[in-house]
Amino acid sequence: MDLLALADFTLVARHEGFGRAARESGRPKATLSRRVSELETALSTRLFERGGRSLKLTEEGRVLYARTSRLLLEMEEATAAVASGGEKPRGRLRVSAPLLFCQIAMGKIAAEFAQEYPEVRLEVTSEDRPVDMIEEGFDVVIRVNPGPDESLVGRAFLRDRLVIVASSEHSRPEENDLVPAVVRTEAELSDWSMRSSEGLKSFRIDPVLSLSSLVMVRDAVRAGIGAGRLPLSLVSHDLLAGNLILWGDADAPDIALWVLYPSRRLLSSRVSAFLNKLKRSFPSGAPEELAAFLLR
Repeated sequence: MDLLALADFTLVARHEGFGRAARESGRPKATLSRRVSELETALSTRLFERGGRSLKLTEEGRVLYARTSRLLLEMEEATAAVASGGEKPRGRLRVSAPLLFCQIAMGKIAAEFAQEYPEVRLEVTSEDRPVDMIEEGFDVVIRVNPGPDESLVGRAFLRDRLVIVASSEHSRPEENDLVPAVVRTEAELSDWSMRSSEGLKSFRIDPVLSLSSLVMVRDAVRAGIGAGRLPLSLVSHDLLAGNLILWGDADAPDIALWVLYPSRRLLSSRVSAFLNKLKRSFPSGAPEELAAFLLR
């Protein structure tokens, strides 16, 4: 495939028109149009829908643009880095991260990252849903206990665990007791089990309040509404201050936060810089390190 034609197609798609692409790049409009037509002929498919004054990507064009635009951008950056004698992090960096992690830590991490790397334009999206990194244009995603994905590589950089806590108004339950509880998901509506010095114990819950955010759950539990299952990092300061009482560890899998990125392309300097920032922020990956961000 002609890389020059592919680069011209990406340029036109990015600027949504031949005229605008020609003005931005200084390339003749006729040359860009000819290159794109040659690429369409080579691929035997139409990449743009051409109207009177509008230019719109076809479905095939959107797929091609999504999969090649970042590769070409990284090639340009690599060439510029070699020419300047070193690769300095620069350009746009899009990150998707879970809501709770964003609420606790990402604002501070992002601010420090922006100060350290002023030529990187960091964009963080807070969401718990799984995203398609290629189709949605993310460079990095942070996920909790992600499932296996052969197209992604990464590492766990932070670990936490669920604990069951309540205010001092509520006493620790006995086996099969009915306990008022603040819940976040339907999975919590079944009986709860916890591990403590007394061993494994199960009890029933009465879901008196259902909230969509773990921060809201923590605040409601702190107010004495009922017990809650919460990450240790989110309640460790309340436990030390005596605002909440630890009943025990929830009988649930440990929490691991993973940072992931596509394995099909070379790691850019801006992604490497972001990964290193996470490593410096959480050198041991312990819950206490995440809890420390609440006090900063």
